[in-house]
Amino acid sequence: MQLDFALPASRVHALRTGAVLVPDAPALFRVEGTGALTCLQGLLTNDLAAPGDGSLVYGAMLTPKGMIVFDAWVLREGERFTIVTAGSARAGAIELFRRSLPPRLARVTDLTDTHRAAWLLGAAAPERLARALDTSVPAPAKLLRAGPEQGVLVAGGTPAAPFTGLVVAPAADHERIAGQFEGGRALIGDAQDLGAAGILAGWPALGREIDERTLPQEVRFDEIGGVSYTKGCYTGQETVARIHFRGHVNRSLRGLAVAGPEPLPERTLMLAGKDVGQARSTLVLEDRVLALGMVRREVDIGSVVTVGERFATVVKLPFELD
Repeated sequence: MQLDFALPASRVHALRTGAVLVPDAPALFRVEGTGALTCLQGLLTNDLAAPGDGSLVYGAMLTPKGMIVFDAWVLREGERFTIVTAGSARAGAIELFRRSLPPRLARVTDLTDTHRAAWLLGAAAPERLARALDTSVPAPAKLLRAGPEQGVLVAGGTPAAPFTGLVVAPAADHERIAGQFEGGRALIGDAQDLGAAGILAGWPALGREIDERTLPQEVRFDEIGGVSYTKGCYTGQETVARIHFRGHVNRSLRGLAVAGPEPLPERTLMLAGKDVGQARSTLVLEDRVLALGMVRREVDIGSVVTVGERFATVVKLPFELD
């Protein structure tokens, strides 16, 4: 998976205040049936019941030991759920659903080959899409149906999300949606835009900040709204709850700010001659490099570490740009 991204200041400004639509081909699944909610509640780290019908929820599926298998956005429409996760997670998701979801209660349909997603970036993007589809602007973390035969599913981003909206529709509709969206200052983006938006938001990505040894609390699930401590049991909950109520993680996802626009050839973070972490995803700007790093808990915000021959300041996430 790509680790390094680069954007000019004008494009970063568009990602924050403008209207950018990024077509994507993630793994997509539909889970439906009389037991779909109960079954998924037993798998996802977050609560699907409390937000109710027509909601967007972020969370992860875990191993019994609490490690992340894959993270996902879940769009709920009654007893039907659309699950959006990284394309690299498709095989793992299929196997997990096969083992965990009884077909008589929760039927799984793999939509990956027939449907696509698009991410809305920038504060103006949801309103631009609403005009293009002749519909209302989705509220944060809520869903609506639009387009021909109501086949386009649109969600507003959660407050912490790296996007302002999410679109899921049959693959044949996406070229039309992009054509209706683009124009004036509304832009069609690409992987650079999506990667940059995730880094700026301090959002962990599967295959970059999240691997098979990652615990939810290590990658900001508390801060980004990816875990519930009040819902019922789910796979891996014992470990997650024990860390939350009785312990702590030894490393966590932090921001790193490095002066100068040169990419980082080295990734190991050093402090007082000790290895204290690794830089993962990086965003090269015109005057600096911003990076997401897995950093030892004893390294405080404001500490200066070395990465190769350069200095990096450990900062809070999400990044605050001047």
